Amino acid sequence: MIAKISSGKSTAGLIRYLYDTKKAKDHTDPHLVASWDGFAPDPGRADDFADAKKLLVADLDLHVKQAERLGRAPEQHVWHCSIRAAESDRHLSDEEWGDIARRVVAATGVAPEGDPDGCRWVAVRHAQDHIHIAATKVRSDLRAARHWNDYLTADRELAAIEKEYGLFQVVRGDRTAAKRPTRAEQEKPKRAGRTRTARERLRTTVRTAVAAAASTEEFINLLHHTDGVLVDVKRFPSGDVRGYTVALVGDINGKNEPIWYSGSGLSPDLSFPKVRERLEAAEQQQGQHRSNPWHQATAATERIPHELDGEDDAAAQAHLAALGEALDALPLLAPEHIRPQLRQAAVEFERATRSRMRADHWHARALRGAVRNMLREPIPKDGAAVAMFLDAAILVVIAATRWHRLRHHEQQVAAAHQSLLHLQAAYDKAVVQPLAVRARHRPPQRVMERHVVIIRQSVPDHAEQVLEDPAFDALTAVLAHAENAGHDPEQLLRQAADQRVLDDARRPARVLTWRVERLSAGPAPSVRAAQAHSATQGPSMLAQSPPDAQPQQRARRR
Repeated sequence: MIAKISSGKSTAGLIRYLYDTKKAKDHTDPHLVASWDGFAPDPGRADDFADAKKLLVADLDLHVKQAERLGRAPEQHVWHCSIRAAESDRHLSDEEWGDIARRVVAATGVAPEGDPDGCRWVAVRHAQDHIHIAATKVRSDLRAARHWNDYLTADRELAAIEKEYGLFQVVRGDRTAAKRPTRAEQEKPKRAGRTRTARERLRTTVRTAVAAAASTEEFINLLHHTDGVLVDVKRFPSGDVRGYTVALVGDINGKNEPIWYSGSGLSPDLSFPKVRERLEAAEQQQGQHRSNPWHQATAATERIPHELDGEDDAAAQAHLAALGEALDALPLLAPEHIRPQLRQAAVEFERATRSRMRADHWHARALRGAVRNMLREPIPKDGAAVAMFLDAAILVVIAATRWHRLRHHEQQVAAAHQSLLHLQAAYDKAVVQPLAVRARHRPPQRVMERHVVIIRQSVPDHAEQVLEDPAFDALTAVLAHAENAGHDPEQLLRQAADQRVLDDARRPARVLTWRVERLSAGPAPSVRAAQAHSATQGPSMLAQSPPDAQPQQRARRR
């Protein structure tokens, strides 16, 4: 069940709407299902509809009028709460809806149970799946109603009602979700033939700028240089940045002025203080550039499931936020044919990056630094780096789903699950060519047979699944290449094998392929290098060798 709560100035206007069946075509048989004392006049069941409606409004406004004479009536004296059941729920009876209304007004403080001075209210039903509660916010003792946090208290009561009545249990949030576009914001892009609102487009733009920036100055500069985006920077008298607002070019109000959105209006974690906190951790990472930022980012991502298994929730939350930034940046770096899925994955996972747990962003500086370095280097052409990172990211999203579920973060669980579907779709496309390139350089049969033995010894629980996987040829190719470079293939496999990760993986052979390739990119032990080079006669991965070196390698093998 979903509750929507608002305030208004006119009791008569609200009652008129609730009982209207002419303008509101979906209103059928409007009538009361409950009221403050059980005896309120019901225009829907009265012989004289107009008189009964006037009488109902007068009864509801009684204490408001009394308070007005004393100068104590609130200007917004009408409290309106609509409660809607899910489409899959059974049709509730009037008695059941009446009970639900009484519980909600009691829980919110509008009319506490057992309080004779509670506010006057009625519950009107004019459809099968929802009711409206109309109340006036002046008690009979002429004090204002105490209904602070009424949305949260109503939502908590509805969650209990769902369980007791056997209804669909709605996924509920923790007030850390990004603000939803208003009805007016949603209608504007429809008229222009667009699918996303200005708020949603700006949220993506700002999140991408956060992922790419290494300092607050660079963040502001990136926004200033983004096509189609207006930026207004607020500063203290000292000149330091106090905040920022953004707008889309052409998105104007009735006065032909740009419609500005603050960072916090886009998302709670995009307020300038929150952005500054994340970027200050990034600034301390500058100058620590590695030779291959993709490998660095993948290695940092692979460590996140272990962080999520720990007891430091602040560190775990920081790692999830950093992965969200990486997913925001990935569409800028990935092949064109998988960018739509990656954009949608980032949009969905954004909700899973926040919870009530405060993030300690210092813990995730390695991944953030690697992502920023990735954005500053040429985009990889063969797609292997993207596929390798996606493979690790998918396993993190699975672990994130589990982490949020243990903490009852239902909205985050749903968001992570949706993100996972898009990431898997992108990965299935991204992985085809890189694996095919590696499979073409699989070693001779005798080497492959030796690798089979090693795989059975190193990953016994997943050996059969690995050996039957089409990616097995690619795995043996990277093992042979690593062995030629002086690495011990059995040691690499044992290092690459992580029981939890392999249990989560749909295709363990793919996971092992990318992990072995990344681990073998480092220098091999010098003694092992000499021994392995003479012992192994399988071909190396020519795709990774300079063209002029390949004839010499063929000659050495002959």
